[in-house]
Amino acid sequence: MMAGDAMDRRDDWLECTLRAEAADQGAQYLADDGFTARVLVHLPPPAALPAWRRPALILLWLVAAGAAVAALPDLAYDLFRSLVAAVVVVPLTLSRIMIALAVLAALAWSAIVYVMREE
Repeated sequence: MMAGDAMDRRDDWLECTLRAEAADQGAQYLADDGFTARVLVHLPPPAALPAWRRPALILLWLVAAGAAVAALPDLAYDLFRSLVAAVVVVPLTLSRIMIALAVLAALAWSAIVYVMREE
């Protein structure tokens, strides 16, 4: 006897039981005489955010980043130089590679959470 055959019989038994239970529940349906439909009609519509909100927030963050870069040009230049030095001059070690991968993973995870969130 193969393990797959035993699984098929068990699945068939479970499926038959579930179908019988579903048929039983269908027979016990309680008519609500349109009560559910009347309640749903009187529910307030879901709160929706204005369509302009997301583009406005993106624009505000871009303006804030631009203002920070414009107000602190030396800091932006030093940061750029440091990043270039870190990539070009500093030798790669296993610990630095792991840190870079951890930062990239955190950024990717943050992006996924941001995209998958519900508003």
